[in-house]
Amino acid sequence: MSKMILSLDGGGIRGAASARFLELVEERLVAEGTSLRGCVDFYAGTSTGSIIALALATTDLPMREISGLYNHETAVQIFVPRCWMLPRLGGYLSPKYKAGGKVETLKRHLGDAKLEDVGTSKHVLAVSYDIGKRKPDVIKSTDDEQRKLFSWQVADVSSAAPTYFPTRELREGAANPDEWLVDGGVTANNPTMCVIAEAKRVWPEVSIDEMRVLSVGTGYRSQAINGPASRRWGGIQWFTKGHILDVLTDERVVAYQAITLMKQGTYIRVNANMVRHRGLPNPPDDEMDDINPANIEKLRAMGKWWFEQYGTQAVDLLLGRYTGPSLDRIEIESGAPRPFAIRQSA
Repeated sequence: MSKMILSLDGGGIRGAASARFLELVEERLVAEGTSLRGCVDFYAGTSTGSIIALALATTDLPMREISGLYNHETAVQIFVPRCWMLPRLGGYLSPKYKAGGKVETLKRHLGDAKLEDVGTSKHVLAVSYDIGKRKPDVIKSTDDEQRKLFSWQVADVSSAAPTYFPTRELREGAANPDEWLVDGGVTANNPTMCVIAEAKRVWPEVSIDEMRVLSVGTGYRSQAINGPASRRWGGIQWFTKGHILDVLTDERVVAYQAITLMKQGTYIRVNANMVRHRGLPNPPDDEMDDINPANIEKLRAMGKWWFEQYGTQAVDLLLGRYTGPSLDRIEIESGAPRPFAIRQSA
């Protein structure tokens, strides 16, 4: 009994690329007489990926409409600066953005949907991190107590990126008042291994060889860190120059683990370094909060380029008819997805 998994990375506004890719996949599936919801058995997301995953899993929003949420007008409502007088200190002395705009936007679009709305025999999870207990918190529909949570609540805590947004409490008036959560990207920006493990737990009769995974990234940050200079850095320099949060949320180890673990031809990783490639002459900015309209259009263009590279294979994988090799991120040299080879490194 084969099971299809859709796994979506975190990355802030860069989720525009993931959403655009899935929008085009959905168009192709509709032409085939089905849809993403008709193909996927288990949805997983971290941060911005959790918003897309929860919208697909627990609401009736069309994928085109979900993709349309990644626009400048909506982004301005989410990324509301906390410190107007001292913008350069945003993220250093306090969270860069207020929580209210994000919460209201999530409530408006996810409405009253709950995890239990995922549908019969299907599941969804989102990754967060409990700072009080100092452990990952995988919020999931496979947990009876968590099924009653609103989707907007889960998306909110999964996307509470440290330095960008304030720490969030999952339940108002909860029995445990110390349940404070932050963005799951600090522990699993790529939730693929979390969802494979949970799928194996909830469906013990299904072997890993019978699972198929479409894992969609948000672009890989490629700016080099100054090695010699970093020897003299303390916390502030690692924060301002070394982009330490990006270092800590590097997704490539998870991608390597997943592609190595799974049966050849059952895994496709959609991602690319955010630099100029063949077919991508104008790459978007790699900051997770660059909401400039021109940059959002570049992100959407990157998602379309991904579809040109992976679209046919991804649709075939979703439909259970893919017969090619497992695919990794796009290579800079060739401008094409890299077929998986046993001996390749992370």
